[in-house]
Amino acid sequence: MKRSLNQAPNHRWLRALRASLLMLALSGCAHHPADDPADPLESVNRVVFKVNDKADHYVLRPVAKGYDYVMPDLARQGVNHFFDNLAEPRTILNDVLQAKFRQGASDLGRFLLNTTVGLGGLIDVASDSGLAHHDEDFGQTLGYWGVGEGWYLVIPLLGPSDNRDLIGRAGDWPLAPTFYLDGDHDWLAYGLQGANLINFRANLLSSDNLLNQQFDKYLFVRTAYLQRRQALIYDGNPPPEDLGIDDSDDVPAASGKAPGTSAPASKK
Repeated sequence: MKRSLNQAPNHRWLRALRASLLMLALSGCAHHPADDPADPLESVNRVVFKVNDKADHYVLRPVAKGYDYVMPDLARQGVNHFFDNLAEPRTILNDVLQAKFRQGASDLGRFLLNTTVGLGGLIDVASDSGLAHHDEDFGQTLGYWGVGEGWYLVIPLLGPSDNRDLIGRAGDWPLAPTFYLDGDHDWLAYGLQGANLINFRANLLSSDNLLNQQFDKYLFVRTAYLQRRQALIYDGNPPPEDLGIDDSDDVPAASGKAPGTSAPASKK
């Protein structure tokens, strides 16, 4: 059964809320180096970070540890492959939006091969066939075309983000296969999202000790998040100024680039 018509007002309200969030996100999309980000909401972000940290400590981490304990390594590997494959449509579309047509064709082949021969993505047949895994999303696409990250944000229950990635989340949302399940299958959509969250958290258990050793966990997570996102946008080769390294004095005058200006945002 499809969703009933009396749910339409709720959909209109949700669309209005998303539009408001997008306008807020767009208002702050400027570029800042990872070591000196724009964080005008730091006092609020720190409160949300503490709440998220408590929720993780008392709820998500114990569940993830239990999942890690009972799941055999081979099964865990299959679950990782399954959720990677489920995200391939998002990657393929953003390949095209970034004009990476060869990579997009490779990722399309990867998706078709793993979905069919790989039993719905449980087995990563494509990697064994030479089709590498890529990770692209709409936040990276915006960064590719020069949109700055804007303000750093900590979203309740979802963790670190920024203005650009907040817009990116909204853009990627319709690309999830579970988005197209009708109302009678909401349980499946929520179940898959919950399983993906638990599996993702279990994959991060090995980094818990490093995080707990930090004097200021908030600053550590903020810097690590922004540096990782910049590395993804530039395919692992961000310009030095995005990492907080000032090499303007080394720029030759004949290069035609004024000292202190940023490199183009587009990737190779």
